[in-house]
Parts: sequence; structure tokens; C-alpha cells
Amino acid sequence: MFGKQYTLILAGDSFPADFYRMKGYVITMQILLALSIALFGGLIMSRFTKKWNLPAVTAYLVAGILIGPFCLGQLGIEGLGFTSLENVESFKILSDVALGFIAITMGNEFRLEALKKVGRQAVVIAIFQAIVATVFVDLALFGLHLMMPDKLPLSAVLTLGAIATATAPAATLMVVKQYKAEGPLTRMLLPVVALDDMVGLMVFAISFGIARALENGHIDLISVLVDPIVEVVVSLGLGALIGLAFHWLEQYFHSNSKRLSISVGFVFLAVALSQLHFSIGPVTVGFSTLLVCMAMGTIFCNLCDFSEELMERIDKWTAPLMVLFFVLSGSDLDFAVFADWAIILAGVVYILFRSLGKVLGANLSAGFTHCEPAIRKYLGITLLPQAGVSLGMSLTAMSLGASGTIIRNICLFAVLIYELVGPLMTKIALQKAGEIPERPLTEREKAKLDNKK
Repeated sequence: MFGKQYTLILAGDSFPADFYRMKGYVITMQILLALSIALFGGLIMSRFTKKWNLPAVTAYLVAGILIGPFCLGQLGIEGLGFTSLENVESFKILSDVALGFIAITMGNEFRLEALKKVGRQAVVIAIFQAIVATVFVDLALFGLHLMMPDKLPLSAVLTLGAIATATAPAATLMVVKQYKAEGPLTRMLLPVVALDDMVGLMVFAISFGIARALENGHIDLISVLVDPIVEVVVSLGLGALIGLAFHWLEQYFHSNSKRLSISVGFVFLAVALSQLHFSIGPVTVGFSTLLVCMAMGTIFCNLCDFSEELMERIDKWTAPLMVLFFVLSGSDLDFAVFADWAIILAGVVYILFRSLGKVLGANLSAGFTHCEPAIRKYLGITLLPQAGVSLGMSLTAMSLGASGTIIRNICLFAVLIYELVGPLMTKIALQKAGEIPERPLTEREKAKLDNKK
């Protein structure tokens, strides 16, 4: 049947080598077919949502839902959409790489000349609004815990409060780029979002350490205090070293294509090294992909005199990757969380009080750092999107057992709502602040207006 037969022995059974080769071809075809459908689906959906002036991010997320396990995937045809959440998870490498490119772009925002203007204000706002969001969510969910302690354990309350700090840099950055937003609010928003996740990692590590102590009956000071500081420090250090190497090697190449190739290679390298995880005595050393790539971008962009031009090329090269990133994010949303009324109730409380904490925290901190009125009024709204970082935190929380499952489900519910509504809220805030430029009319649109007149 398969031509020349080669025999492989596996678990006592004999199979033709061509059988495995054929199976490999089929799997490759299914992977490429799924990615092409994801890419086309996201782009086609963006044409529909454009009629309602919705951000492209929302279109990609909706496309992901439609071709995901709960819609098209229900047909069970491999390659025609994503048939299960495990199937979506198998494409995680694409999401990791996309997050690396997003982070290096955010590192570009930490240029020394820009930091001199907004550095102190951005640090204060990032820390204050993150802590206020944590406190608000902790207090609100603690009240819910008193009413239904079996459905919402105290360990889950503490962990969800910490997860509330995280903001989705990908969605925010995508909206800013799509609408070419520019102004005081935009210049403050990007560094705050980047710093926000750094603060979030610290708060999460401490709160999660306490939550784990409540579950196990003893407190491990190393995991609560030392590990989070080590993660931030080693991530920034590794990113800085890669950034220096990036700058050094880039000087030996002068063509645009080769410089772009080196840039892509260094992002791949940074994402790969950030997966390292090991222990030194009682201390666990882990790395954050976001912080490693952000530090690399910061160092490189402050040393390289043509980095602005290079970042523009990287943005164009990664455009299809960003579409896939958000489509996969939409496909990864688990609609099974709607089956439990307690999860929905806790999710609604989490969303309301996190939103209130972000908006109020940003407003107050922007006020006492003497920011412009537009920043005080609209910055908090732009910090509402939540996705990748928070989902990563919730995945870590799964080690708590039953409490971890509750945390994961509430987080999934919140991300589902935030990802669909957050980008639109960010767009509206930037629009109200007057930082989205008016789009010039096309010839067709001008002709339509003339006909109406």
C-alpha cells in the first residue's frame, strides 16, 4: 500500500515506516490549514467589525471564538478550526513569540528622553492603581467569601486580588497602533501598562505565597518574598545582556533585510531563554518572557541610533503573527465557565471592583502627580483589558487544587468579558482625549457624500 516497506518496532507492534511518514504529512497539513483559517477568519471578521467602528482586536477575538472549540470546532474536523482547548494550547509557541515582539515594542517606550518627562509619574501611577485594584477586589470578594465560603475559599480571594493588577499589553498596544494614537495620554499609557505587569508579578507572587500557606498550613518566606524579587531582577538582567548583544551584533550588518533577520532572531532567543526554570538551594529562579523582552528592547533602543526605523519594520513583519495571537486568544476562551452560577457571580464582582479600582486608582495617582486632565480622566479606562499575563497567573494558581480551579474559571470568565469590551473602551478613551487623528476620507467616501448633497 505504501510502496517499499520499512518496519519499525514500537511497544511490541510492527508498523510500516511510511505509515508514520504519512501520518506526519497529515498532521502538518492540519496545522497549516488551522493557521490559515485562523488568519483568514481574523482578517475577514475585521471587515465586518469595521462597519461598527470596532477595534481590529475585537474582530480577531470574535473570529477566534467562532473557529474555536465551542463553535466550528464542535464539528470535530481536525484542521477546520480548533477542535479542543488542548488543540489551541498546542499553538502556544506562537503566542509566546508574539508576546516577545509585543514586549520589545513596549521596551521601545522606555527611551531616556521620554522617561525624563513621564518616568516618575508613570512609576507612581503604575504602582498605586495596581494596589488599589488589588485592595478593591480583595475586599469585595472577601464579602462574597463570607456568604459562600465553600464556593469561594479565602486562598482564591487573595490570589484573584493579585491577578487584578495585570493589564493586557497586547490589546492596548494593538489599539494604539491601529488608530495611530498620539498625545499625553498615549505617552503615559504605554509605560504604565509595561510597569503595571512588573508590579503585578510582585504582588501576585506575595499573595499567592500567602494563599498557598493557607492551603498547606505553613508560610514559606522564600517563595513569598525572595522568589518574586529574584524573578524580576534576573529577568531584567537577562534582557539587558541580550539587548547589549543585540546592539553589538547589529552594527556589523547594514542591509535592512539582515538587520530585520537579526532582530527576529534575538526575539526568538530571548523568548527561548525566558523559558528556563531552575533552583539554587531553596530559591526558585524563573524568568518572565514579558520582562526579558521588554528589558532587551529598552537597552537596544537606547543604544541604537536607528532603532526607531527598525521597530517600524518589525511591526510590519509581525502583523500576521499579531492576528494569529489574538485569534488564538479568542479560541482559548472557555465557555464552560458559564455553567456555574457561583463563578458568574464571583466573576461579575471581580470585573466591577477591578474596573473601579483601576479607574479610581489611576485618577487619584494622576491627580497627585499633576498629570494633564485627559490623563486623569481617561487613563484608568485604558487599563481595563486583561488577558495573557492574568491567564498565566491563573495557570500557576492551579497548583492550589480545588481553589486553583475556581481561580482559573473566574479568571477565564473575566478575560472573556474584558477582551471583548476592553479594546473598545480603550479606543473610546483615546478618542475622547482627542488622541486618535481624524481619518481622511477616501475617494469613494467623498463621492458618496457628493451624491447625497
